[in-house]
Amino acid sequence: MKFFAEYLAKIDIPAHRERVEEVLTWVGQQFPSLEPKMAWNQPMFTDHGTFIIGFSVAKHHLAVAPENKGIIQFFDDIVQSGYDHTNQLVRIPWDSPVDFSL
Repeated sequence: MKFFAEYLAKIDIPAHRERVEEVLTWVGQQFPSLEPKMAWNQPMFTDHGTFIIGFSVAKHHLAVAPENKGIIQFFDDIVQSGYDHTNQLVRIPWDSPVDFSL
């Protein structure tokens, strides 16, 4: 995804970079009305200037931070996925597949 190319280039581990690019590309294709944005040095998507979802890279996982309403609405699905989570983010381990249906 060209918009996030500079961010992606800074991810040192190629497999992590590919995973993040895959997720960002998927979001952009599935939700073309969302606008890609960089804020707080993190890739995110907004709708009419309103934060919808953001992503950050950590040593052991990709952190996905949807708007809080998304966490609340899909809480049971997040628990079922087995992903570690808080009230503000979901952690997808680098060695686990991404559950795009979630």
